Amino acid sequence: MNVLHVIANPRPIEDSVSKQLAAAFFAKLLGENPDVTVNNIDLYQEPPPFLSLEAYRALYMPLTSPGYTPTKAEDQAIGYAKAQAENLRQADILVLTMPMWAGGPPAIMKAWLDQVVQPGLMYNIEDGVVKPLHQLRKIILLVASGDVYKEGDDRDGLTPVIRNTFGFIGVPDIEVAWADGQDATFHSDGADRKQAAIEMTEELAEDVAAAP
Repeated sequence: MNVLHVIANPRPIEDSVSKQLAAAFFAKLLGENPDVTVNNIDLYQEPPPFLSLEAYRALYMPLTSPGYTPTKAEDQAIGYAKAQAENLRQADILVLTMPMWAGGPPAIMKAWLDQVVQPGLMYNIEDGVVKPLHQLRKIILLVASGDVYKEGDDRDGLTPVIRNTFGFIGVPDIEVAWADGQDATFHSDGADRKQAAIEMTEELAEDVAAAP
């Protein structure tokens, strides 16, 4: 089993609750199934570019103009996207570790998604139907936030982005472990909430480890 772990948090683990969730997840996962292969990508160490006009043309002109050959500059503009998409295509499980910032995912995570979830890289379109080019079967979100959120909260701009993005390419199985209420200025039970999220994280890891 191949697991791709994408991290979008610049803080060290001692200051990052989302990274602490990830540490608990992978400790449990590898303890239960040491044969799992994990590929870690820290987006602050391998930052994605924003999608440029050249990259957009390289990815989408072949759809609208069959036979279109990208220019050298256009092909170079999707070098990062090709490399990262290859990592994702090899994964059975995708783990995304991040905080919620300004009501949504960090911009660096959105930039990564814009690079990799693209036609010709993760899917093709045939007769108006999306055809996946990957083997992903599950996505796990490990998230921390200062405020408290309930399921389906209108203020949650993070999980809908992930569900919509990957649902489009045929990955509806998305699980979330969320340590909310981590801003001690407003919430006094942050430690309890973090512990509950860690327990949820470990349950998810057990499920992944036991999967065929």
